[in-house]
Amino acid sequence: PERVSLNKTVGLVSGICLIVGTMIGSGIFISPKSVLLYSGAVGPCLLIWAACGVLATLGALCYAELGTMITKSGGEYSYLMEAYGPIPAYLFSWTTVMVLKPSSFAIITLSFAKYASTPFYPDCTPPEVVSKCLAAAAILVIVTVNSLSVKLASYVQNFFTAAKLLIILIIVVAGIVLLAQGNTENLTNAFDGTAQSFGAIGLAFYNGLWAYDGWNQLNFITEELINPYRNLPLAIIIGIPLVGVCYVMVNVAYFTVMTTNELLLSPAVAVTFGDRVLHPMSWIVPLFVVFSTFGSANGSCFTAGRLAYVSGREGHMVKILSYISLKRYTPAPALIFNGLLAIIYIMPADINTLINYFSFAQWMFYGMTALCLIVMRFTKKELHRPVKVPIVIPVLMVLVSCYLVLAPIIDKPQLEYLYCTIFIFGGLLLYYPFVHLKVNWARKIMRPITMHLQLLMEVVPPEKTE
Repeated sequence: PERVSLNKTVGLVSGICLIVGTMIGSGIFISPKSVLLYSGAVGPCLLIWAACGVLATLGALCYAELGTMITKSGGEYSYLMEAYGPIPAYLFSWTTVMVLKPSSFAIITLSFAKYASTPFYPDCTPPEVVSKCLAAAAILVIVTVNSLSVKLASYVQNFFTAAKLLIILIIVVAGIVLLAQGNTENLTNAFDGTAQSFGAIGLAFYNGLWAYDGWNQLNFITEELINPYRNLPLAIIIGIPLVGVCYVMVNVAYFTVMTTNELLLSPAVAVTFGDRVLHPMSWIVPLFVVFSTFGSANGSCFTAGRLAYVSGREGHMVKILSYISLKRYTPAPALIFNGLLAIIYIMPADINTLINYFSFAQWMFYGMTALCLIVMRFTKKELHRPVKVPIVIPVLMVLVSCYLVLAPIIDKPQLEYLYCTIFIFGGLLLYYPFVHLKVNWARKIMRPITMHLQLLMEVVPPEKTE
């Protein structure tokens, strides 16, 4: 059969928009209060937001070296494969494709649905069935857009990133005006009540870094980047500090109109800010929160499809996931698979608990990836490195990752963490017969299924990569 590959269509602006648009979800608008809760005061809260931005940038610089050294899509998957071999890479793809990516997609669309349906239920909370149906509809729309065209998905991402940066600009400018008018009482004596315990400050960092999660998104689509040696590091250097500045300035703006107690009690901080400052135009804040969550969901879907596509191409997932649309040049089967899993994850009563317990796994893989960089400095000296970061940066990221894996488990040990670990390593039960041994009966079952799906979706195998 004819073989095709994904086209290089993502430029620098689209790359920056993918990073910024995926990182800035609904958190900074709805609930940026976890950092304040653990830090105890305004001063340390703002410092922790800034420090988390620096840490995210350092982590992303490690990924810039890895991404320009190994120019394959799939993010951590490709780097773990190169440094440690197939088993760690398989466990990453198993956990991320089956749980982390689709459940994250589901949570973002549920948040979108909640804020999109609220205006139609002014006196009560929207019914759960309405939110879930709207979230499922959003997933279908986003998967369709991404399956139709990479360029269309990029344009959607660029538009919604511009929208969220616009509302952030409005909030920041309003905050600057209020500061100029002398509304500084909440920012005076900013360090009174600072948390004294090392554990509390650590948990504030933990929550702050989650708001910056998504700094690795561009590495999932390296093969589709125009001139990745230039655009990957440049997008990282521009995008992540921009998010850090936005987060700090938005928090300063909040503190010009809200005390620490009011901020902690507000169900949606940006909406409260809008009601107090932007009235009678306060309706624009929830509208732009809807835009922001939709943009994040689009970015999440865009990159999740590439991971399933690459792991299918390497034989770690079923082959059909690695096939590309003959007409559209998109990894349609991988995108549809991610969307179907996300719709399944919407159905249970509460999937937030699921993703919270799996969150330690995310940082475990971040730490292993940073360690890849150190390992390959010694084992793969011959590889060309257009970007080379000081070795102290990946060492710091490994230490931070170790802390963020262990902190929630030590702080509140629960059996669920053990269940998650069993699930991750349980993937080896599938790896041994189907990937390592390649048992014949499984191939006989999958061959006609693959053929019929291939005809149905008009998809063909990808070009072989080096």
